[in-house]
Amino acid sequence: QVQLVESGGGVVQPGGSLRLSCAASGINSRIRAMAWYRQPPGKQRELVATTSTPRNTDYADSVKGRFTISRDNARNTVHLQMSSLKPEDTAVYYCNVIHEAAGTYVSSWGQGTQVTVSS
Repeated sequence: QVQLVESGGGVVQPGGSLRLSCAASGINSRIRAMAWYRQPPGKQRELVATTSTPRNTDYADSVKGRFTISRDNARNTVHLQMSSLKPEDTAVYYCNVIHEAAGTYVSSWGQGTQVTVSS
């Protein structure tokens, strides 16, 4: 069964840094893309960053220049390096993987990890 497990969340002061990781297992087919989403308290889920190849990345305007997404060589792990964190970055962060199944692509999600930016 497909499992995505996030780690690295926690509490950090404004201006600080955190590194999130997501390990994917149970995926035997090709992974097309991996991404990070977040859901701030009382708000809808939003896309933070996505990558399909090590050199192909995209970021939300709100995190551009502060966050970096990366994948390992096997494309089964994705990281999100976050710096210059702001209180507005407080959210549950979710790992997302797009992979092939039955001739099409499906979306799988992790359980989420809490990031709190507070002084």
